Amino acid sequence: MTPHTRFPQRARAILAGALVAGSFLAPLPTRLAAPLAAQTPGADDLDRREVRITTRDGAKLFTVVVAPKTQSKPLPIMLVRTPYGVNQNLRPGPIPIAYAELAKDGYTFVFQDARGTGRSEGKFVMNGALHDPKADPNGVDEATDTYDTIDWLVKNIPNNNGRVGVMGVSYPGWLAGIAALSNHPALKAVSPQAPMTDTWMGDDFFHQGAFRQSFGVEYATAMEWSRQVPSPLKINRYDRYDWYLQFLTLKELGARNGIDTLASWRGFKTHPAWDAYWQAKAMQKVWTVPNVAVLNVGGYWDQEDVLGPQEAYRTLEKADGKRWNHIVLGPWFHGGWAGRATDTFGPMKFGSDVGLYYRANIERPWFANWLHGDGTATFSEAYLFEVQGNTWRTFDAWPPREATASKLYLHADGVLSFDAPTALAKTSYTSDPRRPVPYIARPVDGTRWRQWLVEDQRFVHNRPDVVSWESAPLEKDVVIAGDVTARLFASTTGRDADWVVKLIDVYPDTVTTDPKLGGYQLMVAADILRGRYHKSFSVPRPLTPNVVTPFTVDLHQQLYRFQKGHRIMVQVQSTWFPLYDRNPQTWVPNIFEAKASDFRAQVHTIHSGPRTPSHIAVGVLPN
Repeated sequence: MTPHTRFPQRARAILAGALVAGSFLAPLPTRLAAPLAAQTPGADDLDRREVRITTRDGAKLFTVVVAPKTQSKPLPIMLVRTPYGVNQNLRPGPIPIAYAELAKDGYTFVFQDARGTGRSEGKFVMNGALHDPKADPNGVDEATDTYDTIDWLVKNIPNNNGRVGVMGVSYPGWLAGIAALSNHPALKAVSPQAPMTDTWMGDDFFHQGAFRQSFGVEYATAMEWSRQVPSPLKINRYDRYDWYLQFLTLKELGARNGIDTLASWRGFKTHPAWDAYWQAKAMQKVWTVPNVAVLNVGGYWDQEDVLGPQEAYRTLEKADGKRWNHIVLGPWFHGGWAGRATDTFGPMKFGSDVGLYYRANIERPWFANWLHGDGTATFSEAYLFEVQGNTWRTFDAWPPREATASKLYLHADGVLSFDAPTALAKTSYTSDPRRPVPYIARPVDGTRWRQWLVEDQRFVHNRPDVVSWESAPLEKDVVIAGDVTARLFASTTGRDADWVVKLIDVYPDTVTTDPKLGGYQLMVAADILRGRYHKSFSVPRPLTPNVVTPFTVDLHQQLYRFQKGHRIMVQVQSTWFPLYDRNPQTWVPNIFEAKASDFRAQVHTIHSGPRTPSHIAVGVLPN
């Protein structure tokens, strides 16, 4: 889904009911308490009704209840809360594919417009921080709204069994996580799927300090601009690269397009660092103990919320004495598992529908255990799809204990290997903010948002402002598992710099099964760090010109098989436009206030050597 149409497309998905929520096959859980139904209910089997649930401050939340017309037993309730608009015209019909596997077990599905969105009353606040009940005992937020909703449902839905689950993808995924903090006794299980866990650290609006410009501009405008007044944002160039390029500064971009008055933009501008403002919104900062069963779900190539499920799982795992916390990661874009065919993605062919397997063999029995059963079934800690190995694997810890810590080192002459450097080497390039590297092959026309992270990277290979290191052809398969982290020793002639690092699978020149994939450069993991945050995300510091400085860039997590005959590549660059804003590369306290004269080309240098071993850290599984 393109950034500029993300709101309409997500709204349409909700209106259709489609947005929710060694090699081993993932085991099915045991000891389910009740027999499960076999068929998905059809159009004639369902009742739909609209209700308005009154919250503690009097706001009425528009809610749609879809339930089987006949029930042989009390059913649990599955709640999905969304800011994208519950379908007001949905008639009773077949359960959408996103819920079809769950529906075979029998649920009352409840869809609700979040406060201030759709047909619900109240004020909408993007990822609003939870209120302090001690300071404001009468305050309301998404957790209290969820509590009030669940309380009404279990008291008013006929023939329910008193157990409630909450699920959702993206913003609804964040709402599902926040639901756990409602602490309602009927809530037994939540599944935050691709949740907007921390929108500064690595989800929608910033990544490790770099502002996600085109996404922040277009999505925030779609979400927050009044529906009664036409939006002032008019993107009138076919290639968005050209449109954003005309606004060198963020200040000009906001002012000339009338979006600097938006609540989110004011937040971006006044809180460019990871301060209390962002931390109060970050789900992993407020939800640290798994007080209900949790199924975290995400995609390796999630173009919007790649950090969310990984960070939520990592945080909850620290206090998971009851083994309630689980994670699922697969080869998906944002929400790609929730109802779409997922047997291929980019150049990769998986041999089966990976999303369907997840929904049928992981999500369905997991929810059934907590909402239909007695909660005593056993599940694996982590379910991950091994990409290019084309199989599901399970682990008793994630990252896996059996992975060996390894490093891919950047050497002289563009060589990449697992051998530590013994000689000094330098690789330099000039980065000019006025001539930024596009994040996707131009034209940036808004049609390839879902797949841009798996597109061929040869469109920037050998640009003078993109540098690369490449291994020899692999003599055997290399399977990486767990965290992927770049550690660069770099210097710059300026006082700030962005570091974009990509880990890439280079296909052989000849691929007999699909000749057009010869030499394909598939981005396995990638992300960006704003250099001023190299010591602290909360306190920016200028870089000292021409001094070698260590930078750590989180490239998130993967389970990926680099196949024999392929090469491994690392690319480094300092712009990724227009998805990310441009760093002036001089020191300004707040880049949202930077002037055009602050933006200057600078020379950046990546260093390698015994004391400056620039590398990518990975875990490697035994073959």
